[in-house]
Amino acid sequence: MFEHFADPNMVIFGKLLLATVLGIVVGTERAVVGKRAGTRTFALVALGACLFTVISTNVTSQYIGITDFDPMRVIAGIITGVGFIGAGMIVFREQLLRGLTTAAGLWVAAAVGIAVGFGMYAVAVFTAVLTLLIFTLMWFFEFKMKQLFAAKHIPDPNKGFDDSDE
Repeated sequence: MFEHFADPNMVIFGKLLLATVLGIVVGTERAVVGKRAGTRTFALVALGACLFTVISTNVTSQYIGITDFDPMRVIAGIITGVGFIGAGMIVFREQLLRGLTTAAGLWVAAAVGIAVGFGMYAVAVFTAVLTLLIFTLMWFFEFKMKQLFAAKHIPDPNKGFDDSDE
């Protein structure tokens, strides 16, 4: 709606921020009720998905008419490879799930790398900053929300779950 009146980077920043906030909202609900993927994981996946979408819409228009090059194939190959590596980072042992948030962060890092590769520098930097905020501030926020709701006799959301990364 505002794309025609605003700086394109600011519109993209708004999309990335909105995706992050919505991921936080959904992830917080999941964390409070004791599900294994929580605030940070949902925020990172929403942020990464939004960045991949933004990159694809911007890059596709730049390469219209070039018959021997499809940038989406490059992006799809990277996403697949990083997904394979991320799956290897996730460990489920003795009722504990580890590495899920790191795998989601790796996925976002791949999107950041793709954005840099296609010359979307400001978008890549903004996304990297959002990712760092998710990794740091959201851990504290999620912890406080769990404490708040645990005090109201909701089952312990950490029972059988450890999202900490080594």
